[in-house]
Amino acid sequence: MRLTNILLKPIVTEKSFDLSNKGVYVFKVNLKATKDSVAEELKKLYGVDAVEVRTIVLPGKKKRMAQSRLQTKSSKWKKALVKLKEGQKIDLFPKE
Repeated sequence: MRLTNILLKPIVTEKSFDLSNKGVYVFKVNLKATKDSVAEELKKLYGVDAVEVRTIVLPGKKKRMAQSRLQTKSSKWKKALVKLKEGQKIDLFPKE
């Protein structure tokens, strides 16, 4: 699921669900994305204002190929944690 060229997809985990209650949302973003471009894309896509954007580049993981001693490495990726303005929210987690 690709949202845009900057925001690739939301990260849905237990930890990100708990952070969303505090107004912080987690997205997988393009490696070349800047903090300003992430904030602009959120404004355009969801109509919300980002107060703070934190980014982190995570390294790829080593994986062993099946029935072999050879290993491959997945590519690195970037994660953005976005804190929204007080009272704003994004509906990423549907309520059942």
